Amino acid sequence: MNRSASAAPGTPDEAAGTTEPGLAVIPCQRERRGDAALAGRPKACASTGEVTADRGRARAPGRLRPWRLLPTPTGTPFTFGYAAILALTSLLAQYADPALIHALHRHSSTDVAHLTQEPFLVLVASALWIAGGIASPYAIGFLLVLTALERRIGPLRTAGVFLLGHVVATLATEVPVGLSVLAGRLPDSSLHRLDYGISFGVAASVGALAGLFRPWLRWLVLAGFGGMLVDDLIAFSDPMTNWGHLLALTIGVATWPLLRRRPHASE
Repeated sequence: MNRSASAAPGTPDEAAGTTEPGLAVIPCQRERRGDAALAGRPKACASTGEVTADRGRARAPGRLRPWRLLPTPTGTPFTFGYAAILALTSLLAQYADPALIHALHRHSSTDVAHLTQEPFLVLVASALWIAGGIASPYAIGFLLVLTALERRIGPLRTAGVFLLGHVVATLATEVPVGLSVLAGRLPDSSLHRLDYGISFGVAASVGALAGLFRPWLRWLVLAGFGGMLVDDLIAFSDPMTNWGHLLALTIGVATWPLLRRRPHASE
């Protein structure tokens, strides 16, 4: 008997050749013994290599991207623009005449005397300088912490957290100084205490960012950063500023209910 060169329609040979493209990527399902419905049905499934490659592509967005630790004009516009301003003022402080820089710092200081005369101006101007220069720990913390925070909650809320910590912690540390001078417990020179920098805003941002981490990392960050602030307070070199840092960190923690958590692959 002569057999036809082509298989009859409906045979497994033809089914394997005419399987729809979409079925070629579906993983094989384990057949159950005695299942008559599956008997004789062609298997249309992807090979192990194809499934592995497809899963690898699905996991690709979660891979480590170190460059996301730094701000960019499009990804983190607030942090990037603010960092550019701080870089300019830091270069000015390093290379300009020291007498000029001292005068600028003095007029930007959020001491009691300036706060009573022009509060808005000095609250803004004091946040344009980095105490300790561009290589200080708070400058590095500014870049890393605010970049991470802005990537999760956006530029407007990041700016809100930073300004809230800066303004509230500044007022909370300077108002008691003014009241103490009025009560005669501090000399009048305390009204002109030099006070400027971004440290209160950074501390508040650390507190806010910690709330977006997983619990174990959240408390690790708070314990590490808070412990450093407590050590500074115990040293008693600048108690008002040290209390301000702790208060700013608390302010950041208080914003947790207001910050909607967004899942992020790097958390």
